[in-house]
Amino acid sequence: MKFSNVRLLVKDYKKCFKFYTEQLGFEPLWGDENGCYASFKVADGIEGFAIFVSDYMAPAVGNVEKTQPIGYREKSMVVFEVENVDDTYRAFLEKGINFINEPTDMPDWGMRVVHLRDPEENLIEFFTPLAAQ
Repeated sequence: MKFSNVRLLVKDYKKCFKFYTEQLGFEPLWGDENGCYASFKVADGIEGFAIFVSDYMAPAVGNVEKTQPIGYREKSMVVFEVENVDDTYRAFLEKGINFINEPTDMPDWGMRVVHLRDPEENLIEFFTPLAAQ
C-alpha cells in the first residue's frame, strides 16, 4: 500500500481553491480555479493534499441524501510542519488570515502550534517542533 493524499471534500470549490493558493500560497499541481478537483504541492517533490467537490464524491459512496456537518467538533485536521510557526503566523496575519489562537508551546506534544480554519471550517494546524531539552 502506498499513501496518496488527504483530500478535503468541499462545497465551495472556487472559494477553497483561492484560499489555499492565494492566501496560503500552495502551488497547484493539478486543477485550477474553474475545476472541481485540485491537488497541491506540499513539499519539494511531494503531492499530498487535495480538494474535491463533495457533491461529486457523494454518488460514489452512496450518500447523496446526506448533508455535510457544520457546527460540530472536528473529526479530522490537516497538519503542516513549518520552519518557524511564529513567522508563518505573522506572514499569514498580514494576508488577512484569521486564526483561532496564537502560536502556543505544547510541551507534551513536543511542538509549537497555531490553528485556523479554511473557508469551510476545516481545521488546519501549523507546527514547529520544540527544541529538545
